[in-house]
Amino acid sequence: MNTDTHSSRRQLPDAPLLAAIAGRATSRRPVWFMRQAGRSLPEYRKIRAGIGMLDSCFDPELVAEITLQPVRRHDVDAAILFSDIVVPLKAAGIDLDIVAGTGPVIANPVRSAADVAALPVLHVEQVDAVSKAVGLLTKELGQTALIGFAGAPFTLASYLVEGGPSRNHEKTKALMRSDPATWHALLDALADTTITFLRAQIDAGVDAVQLFDSWAGALSLADYREFVLPHSTKVLSAVSAAGIPKIHFGVGTGELLGAMGEAGADVVGVDWRIPLDDAARRVGAGKALQGNLDPAVLFAGWDAVESEVRRIVGEADRAVDAGATGHVFNLGHGVLPDTDPDVLTRVVELVHSL
Repeated sequence: MNTDTHSSRRQLPDAPLLAAIAGRATSRRPVWFMRQAGRSLPEYRKIRAGIGMLDSCFDPELVAEITLQPVRRHDVDAAILFSDIVVPLKAAGIDLDIVAGTGPVIANPVRSAADVAALPVLHVEQVDAVSKAVGLLTKELGQTALIGFAGAPFTLASYLVEGGPSRNHEKTKALMRSDPATWHALLDALADTTITFLRAQIDAGVDAVQLFDSWAGALSLADYREFVLPHSTKVLSAVSAAGIPKIHFGVGTGELLGAMGEAGADVVGVDWRIPLDDAARRVGAGKALQGNLDPAVLFAGWDAVESEVRRIVGEADRAVDAGATGHVFNLGHGVLPDTDPDVLTRVVELVHSL
């Protein structure tokens, strides 16, 4: 498959998101929100009524409409493709569902070398609906950047091994330690799945990609380096030829930021637990940072929200002085479902004014 820059890719030299990542001057400070297309929006709840999450993710027209909703409402500087990190697993043929109030549930957890050997291989035509959605979006977004995304191998592995979300990841860590050969075989296979999924989005025309390692913060730095970093590096390296920005994010990863930066992303996402200027020193020079407002602060009243936004912007400016190439304002994790969307709109307006 051709992974060079797509011949019909939109040219967005003035898009604030792409300019900031590249270290160029921007017309305004770029801002978007993880999980901006979701339950915080009444229009999202209306259009999703009666439609399951996974069914929604495989309907190109619905994916496009949901992806566009926060761009219309908030004037954010990026759309992020509406999907779920388990979509490529489902597309490949793994028996799973997304259960309301629980999350992804795997019918047959992966716990042995035989289970790993039996995992299906993802083929690009199995995510054709996602490619079609990207094509629809690139026609509608004008100068707004479109971010594709995928789950990182470790987080996908955790779902597969645990059978669903886990607080302590005990089965995952047990497999990692007791049978490292099977562990690495599992993550190698999942890296291939993630690469296929990201390349499909890239070839369809996304302007950047984000690799989510949602559960990486559960690991020590030593375990991350030994059991995870090689596989995340494989993914990011495999999509580098496209020449589009690569963002890497995990929750609770303050102690892992330096290693995550080594994986090959152009942008490292930072959660709310660490100041951005401190994060810049941990990541090292030459990469942009993304973040990092605590999503819960959005419930605290406007004075508190404004104070936090201004503090973060100040820390971001110091991060750039310390060697970061740029800053993309975001939350430190996803928008919470009960967030007032009008507060998000005001945050965008404030960030754009600073």
